[in-house]
Amino acid sequence: MRFTPGDVVTVDFPGVTGIKRRPAVVISSAQYHSNRPDVIIGLVTSQAKGLGVTDYALQDWQTAGLRVASVFRSFIVTLPRSSNLVVIGQLSERDWQGVRACLKVALAARGEA
Repeated sequence: MRFTPGDVVTVDFPGVTGIKRRPAVVISSAQYHSNRPDVIIGLVTSQAKGLGVTDYALQDWQTAGLRVASVFRSFIVTLPRSSNLVVIGQLSERDWQGVRACLKVALAARGEA
Protein backbone atom coordinates (compact mmCIF):
# COMPACT_ATOMS: atom_id res chain seq x y z
CA MET A 1 0.00 0.00 0.00
CA ARG A 2 1.18 3.51 -0.79
CA PHE A 3 1.09 6.23 1.82
CA THR A 4 1.32 9.97 1.37
CA PRO A 5 2.56 12.43 3.99
CA GLY A 6 -0.51 13.84 5.73
CA ASP A 7 -2.62 10.71 5.26
CA VAL A 8 -4.82 10.01 8.26
CA VAL A 9 -4.79 6.31 9.06
CA THR A 10 -6.07 3.97 11.73
CA VAL A 11 -3.55 1.59 13.24
CA ASP A 12 -2.92 -0.58 16.27
CA PHE A 13 -0.76 2.02 18.00
CA PRO A 14 1.72 0.99 20.70
CA GLY A 15 1.46 3.29 23.69
CA VAL A 16 2.40 3.61 27.32
CA THR A 17 -0.57 1.54 28.52
CA GLY A 18 -0.63 -1.06 25.73
CA ILE A 19 -1.81 -1.32 22.14
CA LYS A 20 -4.94 0.56 21.03
CA ARG A 21 -6.56 1.01 17.61
CA ARG A 22 -6.45 4.72 16.95
CA PRO A 23 -5.94 7.37 14.29
CA ALA A 24 -2.50 8.61 13.32
CA VAL A 25 -0.90 10.80 10.65
CA VAL A 26 1.68 9.57 8.16
CA ILE A 27 4.73 11.81 8.52
CA SER A 28 7.26 9.90 6.42
CA SER A 29 8.02 11.09 2.89
CA ALA A 30 7.59 9.42 -0.49
CA GLN A 31 11.37 9.21 -0.74
CA TYR A 32 11.48 7.40 2.62
CA HIS A 33 8.78 4.98 1.44
CA SER A 34 10.70 4.22 -1.76
CA ASN A 35 13.63 2.89 0.29
CA ARG A 36 12.03 1.46 3.42
CA PRO A 37 9.47 -1.26 4.21
CA ASP A 38 7.96 0.78 7.03
CA VAL A 39 6.05 4.02 7.66
CA ILE A 40 6.56 6.75 10.26
CA ILE A 41 3.38 7.96 11.97
CA GLY A 42 2.41 10.43 14.67
CA LEU A 43 -0.38 10.00 17.21
CA VAL A 44 -3.82 11.61 16.89
CA THR A 45 -5.86 11.96 20.08
CA SER A 46 -9.12 13.50 21.21
CA GLN A 47 -7.50 14.51 24.51
CA ALA A 48 -6.98 18.26 24.15
CA LYS A 49 -6.03 19.12 27.75
CA GLY A 50 -2.53 20.32 28.46
CA LEU A 51 -1.43 20.96 24.89
CA GLY A 52 2.27 21.63 24.44
CA VAL A 53 4.32 23.26 21.70
CA THR A 54 4.66 19.91 19.93
CA ASP A 55 0.87 19.37 19.82
CA TYR A 56 -1.43 20.78 17.14
CA ALA A 57 -5.22 21.05 17.40
CA LEU A 58 -6.51 19.98 13.99
CA GLN A 59 -8.77 22.63 12.45
CA ASP A 60 -10.27 20.53 9.66
CA TRP A 61 -10.60 17.24 11.54
CA GLN A 62 -13.95 16.33 9.96
CA THR A 63 -12.68 16.57 6.39
CA ALA A 64 -9.67 14.47 7.46
CA GLY A 65 -12.02 11.57 8.24
CA LEU A 66 -11.96 11.93 12.01
CA ARG A 67 -15.14 11.49 14.07
CA VAL A 68 -14.32 13.95 16.86
CA ALA A 69 -12.22 17.08 17.36
CA SER A 70 -8.64 15.85 17.50
CA VAL A 71 -5.06 16.84 18.23
CA PHE A 72 -1.86 15.73 16.52
CA ARG A 73 0.70 14.84 19.17
CA SER A 74 4.40 14.43 18.38
CA PHE A 75 4.40 10.86 19.70
CA ILE A 76 6.21 9.23 16.80
CA VAL A 77 6.39 5.53 15.92
CA THR A 78 7.84 3.58 13.00
CA LEU A 79 5.80 0.54 11.98
CA PRO A 80 5.94 -2.00 9.15
CA ARG A 81 3.59 -1.13 6.29
CA SER A 82 1.99 -4.50 6.93
CA SER A 83 0.70 -3.25 10.32
CA ASN A 84 -2.93 -3.09 9.18
CA LEU A 85 -2.82 0.66 8.51
CA VAL A 86 -6.05 1.85 6.90
CA VAL A 87 -6.24 5.28 5.24
CA ILE A 88 -9.38 7.16 6.36
CA GLY A 89 -8.58 10.65 5.09
CA GLN A 90 -6.01 13.35 4.41
CA LEU A 91 -5.07 16.44 6.41
CA SER A 92 -5.93 19.81 4.91
CA GLU A 93 -2.97 21.92 3.81
CA ARG A 94 -3.27 24.21 6.86
CA ASP A 95 -3.37 21.24 9.26
CA TRP A 96 -0.41 19.59 7.49
CA GLN A 97 1.57 22.84 7.87
CA GLY A 98 0.66 22.94 11.58
CA VAL A 99 1.78 19.33 12.06
CA ARG A 100 5.06 20.02 10.24
CA ALA A 101 5.70 23.04 12.47
CA CYS A 102 5.22 20.87 15.58
CA LEU A 103 7.56 18.22 14.21
CA LYS A 104 10.20 20.85 13.52
CA VAL A 105 10.07 21.89 17.19
CA ALA A 106 10.06 18.26 18.41
CA LEU A 107 12.96 17.09 16.22
CA ALA A 108 15.91 19.36 16.94
CA ALA A 109 18.67 19.60 14.39
CA ARG A 110 22.23 19.13 15.59
CA GLY A 111 23.37 22.08 17.65
CA GLU A 112 19.85 23.06 18.72
CA ALA A 113 18.58 22.83 22.26
